[in-house]
Amino acid sequence: MSSLPLVSSKEVIAALKRAGFKEAKRTRGSHCKMVLEGPSGKKEAVTVVVLGKNPIPRGTLDRIIHMAKMTPEEFIGYLNRRS
Repeated sequence: MSSLPLVSSKEVIAALKRAGFKEAKRTRGSHCKMVLEGPSGKKEAVTVVVLGKNPIPRGTLDRIIHMAKMTPEEFIGYLNRRS
């Protein structure tokens, strides 16, 4: 497993959007809920804690990646992609 980088909530949300996730309408407070609708219509949900400019702890980032059903390498690829 590759070492996860220290990234902000904003960068994590941007990477998830590049992977096809969209912000849920019910997002509020210090957590942002992201939803991905699969080909069968089943929705996958990921909750990202918004910490402002502070980096998300690596353990928390690992759980976010796990909830998104991605490998760390896939996530880093979306994180590095700029669009």
